[in-house]
Amino acid sequence: MRIFRSKRQACRNWLLLLIVTTIMATACSDAGDAGNRHQNGESDDGPETMVRDLDEIRDSGTLKVLTRNAPTTWYIDQDGMPAGPEHDLVQAFADELGVEIDYQLVDSVSEILDALARGEADLAAAGLTVTPERQQRFRFGPSYQDVTQQVVCRRDRVQPEELGDLVGLDIRVIADSSYSETLQQLKAKRFPELAWSESDDTTNTEQLMHQVWQGEFDCTVADSNIVDINRRYYPELIAPLNLRREESLAWLMPQAAGDLEAAIGDWLQTYKDAGRLDAWQERHYGFFEVFDYVDIRAYIRRIDKRFPKYRGYFRKAAQEHDLPFTLLAAQGYQESHWNALARSPTGVRGIMMLTQNTAKAMGVDNRLDPRQSIFGGAKYLARMKQRFVDEVSEPDRTWLALAAYNVGRAHLHDAQTLARRQGLSPHTWRDIKQVLPLLADKRYYADLKYGYARGTEPVRYVQRIREYRHVLEEEHSD
Repeated sequence: MRIFRSKRQACRNWLLLLIVTTIMATACSDAGDAGNRHQNGESDDGPETMVRDLDEIRDSGTLKVLTRNAPTTWYIDQDGMPAGPEHDLVQAFADELGVEIDYQLVDSVSEILDALARGEADLAAAGLTVTPERQQRFRFGPSYQDVTQQVVCRRDRVQPEELGDLVGLDIRVIADSSYSETLQQLKAKRFPELAWSESDDTTNTEQLMHQVWQGEFDCTVADSNIVDINRRYYPELIAPLNLRREESLAWLMPQAAGDLEAAIGDWLQTYKDAGRLDAWQERHYGFFEVFDYVDIRAYIRRIDKRFPKYRGYFRKAAQEHDLPFTLLAAQGYQESHWNALARSPTGVRGIMMLTQNTAKAMGVDNRLDPRQSIFGGAKYLARMKQRFVDEVSEPDRTWLALAAYNVGRAHLHDAQTLARRQGLSPHTWRDIKQVLPLLADKRYYADLKYGYARGTEPVRYVQRIREYRHVLEEEHSD
């Protein structure tokens, strides 16, 4: 188990040790009291576990959280900083409590459940599904995301079309997982001949998907959010079947942590009401709505074959204009597939597909020269980012700038005007991408300053760049 603590937390070690020692001494002195055993989460036939109440968590200044290292939970980003969907949610809750986070990273779901049962953390935030079996052991917080369990196979190996087709396949799933519970229910109720194997504690869902891709066995099972992200890395994978209807993801806590559950519920409702949960969903999953198998497969090949030739230019241009390197490179791929001689019928040319006017304004005299094109495109994107008011924060500033690069700042201005008219925010990508397609509808563009625009294009443009960037960071990070 790996533990990540903040710098300020290290200064509190002596205080934490004193608190833990005091709590343990109190628990031992009350070991014979059945009521105290229940309060601390002890079952009649199990060891006593220590459960901190909300005041103790606040007084300690630290929230202890179990999670795992994966794209849908917690990971270290390109800048060496903690990131991920679960990380961002937990950080928002910890900020509300006014505490720091003590992350304890474990490798499997079973390890998370065992560690929580031993009282080693205040909660588990690891993309965990609410199941009846887990509800018997733990307390769940409110749901923050709905997912669907999907069968995952390699398209050129097997393609089951209905649940009965799973019988006879070589299937492997995570041990002690909700997937295992679902398969057990299917076996008991409908398919007695259904069989599968379960991984050991050192394997996670992402690794099983990789093994399916390698052809080590036929299929595995994963939540839809995990499938959406990992199919970008393994485009031959398919998800032909859903095992069951949508299920909820939520944080787990010891049964005795009622006050912590109530605090999470109050915070999450406020978080939702402020639109922040929708923004969180958009940030982490908003660009995985459409999967193009052929396109992603070609992209991964070109990362190896084309990208190295231009990588240095993208890196230097990104540094010069204070842009993320992988973002600029992903934009270059969206524009031209990293083809320095690319031309379009409308007259734009080069890797960054600059118009003559834009090239001239950016100091580019040869649009087909890859270095000039990349530096010119970077300069233009940086200029787009600077043209928004201070109310536009990141990452929305970047997404709006990319949309302006594609459709033009004038049309994006119209979209912002339209957003205001419809009671939406002109400063967030989540709202702007709703109104951009309306620029092609005469009922709307006739009353706007710059008129008609193919507003669906910039929405798709930004989504593609985000998708390409995500793949690039995994395939070619350094």
